[in-house]
Amino acid sequence: MDVDLIFKIAGIAIIVSVLHSVIKQAGKEEYAWLITLTGVVVVLTMVTKLIWDFFSTIRVMFQLP
Repeated sequence: MDVDLIFKIAGIAIIVSVLHSVIKQAGKEEYAWLITLTGVVVVLTMVTKLIWDFFSTIRVMFQLP
């Protein structure tokens, strides 16, 4: 597992939290939650790809179809 992935996730979390705070202070709470949801979806797609690669490696290791 790359350390880069952890730093990318942390960077996305910091950016999303700052944007959420700024937009919420501007009175646009709906957009703030939309940005947070978008950040969660981006991180989940990154983690999903990592999990898919993990299961593919397990499949090859145990020679499963």
